Amino acid sequence: MTGMLSAPLLAASPVTPTVDFDQPGVQHGALRLPYSRDDSAWGSVMIPVCVIRNGEGPVALLTGGNHGDEYEGPLALFDLANSLKPDQVNGTVIIIPAMNYPAFQAATRTSPIDKGNMNRAFPGRPDGTVTQKIADYFQRHLLPRADLVFDFHSGGRTLDFLPFCAAHLLDDKTLEARAMATVEAFGAPYSMRMLEIDSVGMYDTAAEEMGKVFVTTELGGGGTARAATVRIARQGILNVLKHAGILEGEPQPTETQWLDMPSDECFCFSQDEGLFETMVDLGEPVEKDEVVARVHPIIRTGNAPYEIRAGYSGILSARHFPGLIKAGDCAAVVAVKVD
Repeated sequence: MTGMLSAPLLAASPVTPTVDFDQPGVQHGALRLPYSRDDSAWGSVMIPVCVIRNGEGPVALLTGGNHGDEYEGPLALFDLANSLKPDQVNGTVIIIPAMNYPAFQAATRTSPIDKGNMNRAFPGRPDGTVTQKIADYFQRHLLPRADLVFDFHSGGRTLDFLPFCAAHLLDDKTLEARAMATVEAFGAPYSMRMLEIDSVGMYDTAAEEMGKVFVTTELGGGGTARAATVRIARQGILNVLKHAGILEGEPQPTETQWLDMPSDECFCFSQDEGLFETMVDLGEPVEKDEVVARVHPIIRTGNAPYEIRAGYSGILSARHFPGLIKAGDCAAVVAVKVD
């Protein structure tokens, strides 16, 4: 029809999977993204992928390494890819243990190639940077396949969290209820009704806008993984697949403490830089206006530390890590117990 503008057509994705997502059985391969660089003119980024398919049941897309310095997810998902058999599955499980593979290889939050933060790159671009190209492939080729999207996170090198599974408060309350039921099935020690301080460009937002059940975690931090948090990740993802009907059986029963983040006052930010001292340990109670952390000046002696006070009463659910902090960094997060 004349007089109407049509939306521009997006270019084909440069990412080529070496697996067939519709083929029955188990496949191990890669998402191959051409990347010309100094040491390989016709090189590629090879993102590991595993597909286990049996029948026409639900599709679960499981990811870790969205940030490259978070390890519970990759540990749980590489293990799941090695152990899950097609005859155990009703439907399809797509496992990508290290979504931002360049960042994962470099043990950094963002990609060393383009400094791209994968969780702020959606919907991506097929003609953009390496990170944008990977995000575009997920946006247009993987998310549309999925019924359930589970993305593992932890605090990386600069945050430490109580081990919790989480879903977001949504305008679509039916979708929200399905996501919260999946959170409860995961069975982490804590379950969070999560508020984001910045949701623009997030993988979470991309999935939720498509009407997908999206669930995530924060399982520790400090740029490492503990035995306890890896156990939570491994058992939790099996619980989720059972809850979705992809694996047989019932989720392992566990007690979880629900937490809520009612407002952005739950976040405490530093107004100064220096030596960070937490005054409250994770899981301990916090009262509004209580000093939760102090920042000690390190330029010279004789100056009093800057005090960071809680904007909400609850328990400490996250804290800055490790010892030095900059102005604008998140110092602490307070969440409220839900009975």
